[in-house]
Amino acid sequence: MSSDAADDRIFKALAAPTRRAILDELKNRPQTTGTLCEKFPALDRCTVMQHLKVLEAADLVIARREGRERWNHLNPLPIRGIHERWIGAYAAQAVDLLGRLKKDLEG
Repeated sequence: MSSDAADDRIFKALAAPTRRAILDELKNRPQTTGTLCEKFPALDRCTVMQHLKVLEAADLVIARREGRERWNHLNPLPIRGIHERWIGAYAAQAVDLLGRLKKDLEG
């Protein structure tokens, strides 16, 4: 389980629609910063870099330099940790409640 500070960084990073869109772009394959900038033409390079910096601070993106290129890789482990800590536990409880409700309604 991750610490509260790490969870806060992850939730902050995921709170912005642009950062979620960047993660969506990285879901299937790593991409260079230049490629990501092309996919967000409404944003200048500096803004895209700022978003990547927040994602890196949350450990959601791992950047590697290869020559002059900066390759950005999705790191899904923090999201899995959030799922295990928050979503999975609440979903299991909700399913249990629905099962009891169904049983009560059926008599």
